[in-house]
Amino acid sequence: MTLLDIRLLTVQEYDRMTEIGIFDEDERVELLAGQIVKMAAKGTAHGAAVKRTEKLLENRLGERVLVRLQDPVRLDNYSEPEPDISVVIPDPLYYEDHHPIPSEIYLIIEVADTTLRTDCGIKAKIYAESGISDYWVLDVNNRQLHVFREPSQDGYQSLVMLGDDASISPLQFPDCCFFVSEMLRPLSY
Repeated sequence: MTLLDIRLLTVQEYDRMTEIGIFDEDERVELLAGQIVKMAAKGTAHGAAVKRTEKLLENRLGERVLVRLQDPVRLDNYSEPEPDISVVIPDPLYYEDHHPIPSEIYLIIEVADTTLRTDCGIKAKIYAESGISDYWVLDVNNRQLHVFREPSQDGYQSLVMLGDDASISPLQFPDCCFFVSEMLRPLSY
């Protein structure tokens, strides 16, 4: 068997497909490594963890950042994922004229309830290759935070898994510290 030649889509082609309505309005897809990938449905635990984390970051970091939810980031000519949370440099136009690029991104967070393998696998590789220095995957099922740092073309050179009792600070904001448990459902419920 021979490998097929696969034609990869560029971000420009993907954006044009979106503009002209090739995808249904409610169809959730993103461009990863030149391929259109269906996004998993958002469960209630996922949505709650995203909202908790958004509020936590906004309360602790304030005007120093812009917290974006499930909005595209442009990593290169072939990848335009829609991470659950991206913490970016504030922009006076709120990125109306472009999606944030790696040099404008402080932190990417994916929340995993059914997507842990993808988030820690292919997405981690794509984020590392793009130079995203701080990438977190919040595993809501196992109450863990996977922290990926030291990006290279071969993937992240550092991976630390933290339990819900651990504390963490974003790389760019060492003065901002919070517990992993603050992003998760309280144990008393």
